[in-house]
Amino acid sequence: MEKVLAAAKVGPSKIELREFPMPEMSDDSALLKMEVAGICGTDVKMFKQPLKGAPVIMGHENIGYIAKAGRAFTERKGLKEGDLVFLEHYVMCGKCEWCHSGQYRHCANTDWRDNPDGIRYGYTSSERPPHLWGGFAQYVYLPWNSVIHKVPDGLTPELAGLATPMANGVEWSLFDGGVGYDSTVLIQGPGQQGLSQTVICKQAGASLIIVTGTSKDGARLAVAKKLGADHVIDVQQEDALTRIMAITGGKGVDVVLDCTAGAGTTPVLLGVDALKRKGGTMVVQGEMNEFPNFPIAKVTLKFITIKSARGHSYKACELALRQLASHRFPLEVVTTHTFGLADTAHAIKSVGGEGAPDVIHVSLMPWR
Repeated sequence: MEKVLAAAKVGPSKIELREFPMPEMSDDSALLKMEVAGICGTDVKMFKQPLKGAPVIMGHENIGYIAKAGRAFTERKGLKEGDLVFLEHYVMCGKCEWCHSGQYRHCANTDWRDNPDGIRYGYTSSERPPHLWGGFAQYVYLPWNSVIHKVPDGLTPELAGLATPMANGVEWSLFDGGVGYDSTVLIQGPGQQGLSQTVICKQAGASLIIVTGTSKDGARLAVAKKLGADHVIDVQQEDALTRIMAITGGKGVDVVLDCTAGAGTTPVLLGVDALKRKGGTMVVQGEMNEFPNFPIAKVTLKFITIKSARGHSYKACELALRQLASHRFPLEVVTTHTFGLADTAHAIKSVGGEGAPDVIHVSLMPWR
């Protein structure tokens, strides 16, 4: 029987190369030959956590070619064998209100945390047949309810690998934050998420973009400038709020986008203070179990709207792919490193700042 090689997480900070059986194709399923699996901060956190049950094939930012596909699958998706596609990590039910509205990220079928039957690429147990539920593998299984997008012509697989953070950029800054023409924006954190927000905000017509980071983010802050940031601030070298108020003439910003991935309460508190006098919006990505002395009085007095950043919609993905295909921004500077399947653990550690230097976005290439 033909086998598929995959990098499986078998314990905290432990990856092993394992073989899985090549799945049999039904009339309404397909097989994706992986080209690029992106690695982000979520992978870094998940990599370090204890294993819940069976090994997991990680990888939720996936680009590949449709290698095999049943007739019903190709008719349903409007795609054919050989097409280069972007695979979202959600496996929707296809019948609930969230799915019908294109917001399947909220569908119970994708809730891998609380729903034992939920499926999400990069998070689902490899014991669940047909096993190939993550992009750190040579092939990925595609059921009828997978969500895939055709990659536009002229877009390389590696650059298309930015589709997930770019789709988050569209969802969080445009749809959730309401960034538009002449908006003033503070983006906290210059990782792949923050840099994607920078591009989308610039494209949307923002008149002022400020990006903050720490001293270790020097290279990333330089990239932020190349992608359209008007000002960058090292929060360890200067008082961020004082600088923001100086830049804005004491007015503050319209929108704050927290892309610090749970760096504690400090970014949120800075965001509350940095927003304009009345009616600002803050989109928060990080997960904090506790927030003692949350400044609810200041939030209500300033009439601040706080929204949570949770994934992306179908429309956001389509717009992200179009943005990437436009080549309006030098996004090649974001795709900084590539690794093969045997170096998966090192690749994840590099994104977390413990491996290769000056990493922004890592492309794991299973056939390399």
